[in-house]
Amino acid sequence: MGKGEDKNKRKIIVMIPAYNEEQTIAQVIRDIPREINDHCVEILVINDGSKDDTVKEAKKSKADYIISNPTNYGLAYSFQKGMNKALELGADIIVNTDADFQYNQKEIEKLIIPIIHGKADIVSGNRQVKTLKHMSFSKKYGNIIGSRVVEFGAGYKIEDASSGFRAYSREAALKLFVISDHTYTHETLIQAKHKNLRVIEIPVEFKKRENGDSKLIKSVYSHIKKSSSTIVRTTLMYNSLKFFSYLGIFLIVLGAIPLVRWLILTYITADGGMHIQSLLLGSLLMIAGGLSILLGWIADLLAINRKYLEDIQYRVKKLELGDVK
Repeated sequence: MGKGEDKNKRKIIVMIPAYNEEQTIAQVIRDIPREINDHCVEILVINDGSKDDTVKEAKKSKADYIISNPTNYGLAYSFQKGMNKALELGADIIVNTDADFQYNQKEIEKLIIPIIHGKADIVSGNRQVKTLKHMSFSKKYGNIIGSRVVEFGAGYKIEDASSGFRAYSREAALKLFVISDHTYTHETLIQAKHKNLRVIEIPVEFKKRENGDSKLIKSVYSHIKKSSSTIVRTTLMYNSLKFFSYLGIFLIVLGAIPLVRWLILTYITADGGMHIQSLLLGSLLMIAGGLSILLGWIADLLAINRKYLEDIQYRVKKLELGDVK
């Protein structure tokens, strides 16, 4: 719980990262319910250096809090800044939604109910990408492939890894630390598994964008490149031993093939000297495999230190926010 006096009431903060969304942010704010099952709902807008009237429209629509970046730092930075601010404001549940009016804000209740009932720490809206007719082919299958990759890195079933419509318990918000400079969506799902946070997905409506293009996805190629980098980096941070061990075993098995060929040619056909390249290739691949496994062990040791550092940061956050009883 946050700092509210009534233990049965929770303070819900809906945060909206926004960059040049003057045409839609007012609609988003107006559609957010101000009370859900007797729980107070407040709205926090994180203005990411907008050059239009995003802030003006947010004020007119009576957003409770508006914080601004001096320039455009990106979605991931704005998300983490919003989470930190919501925690400072005493939020018990934090909901993230987009400023482009593609999500149905009336469905916020669906996101928070599992958290209120203690069934989840993070609830993510599943846009049911496979059935969307208004999403382009490249974006649709980019999302599907990305979700499968994140699923491998996270270690649990994920249908829609790129959804930005999510709810977080206070405990989840305290434990998550976004380091990506592009998007938080993939990284937080991978982190959740390794921080013992329960994640569930529920179907949500995802409307066609009516005003302009996505401010995050300036090009599909750029988004895929940056997202892939984030997924790989986060996966290696938390699954380095597993990744490098699999890679090492693959290289060793691959290297065994030319080595076996050389052995057969040497001791059965007495022709091994003519195929020395098989010996060299096999030896190099097996050495690379062994080094890969060794690298995995070293990275795993570093991961243990990082885990302790994250635990310290989590405890410091709780102390600063007065959450330690």
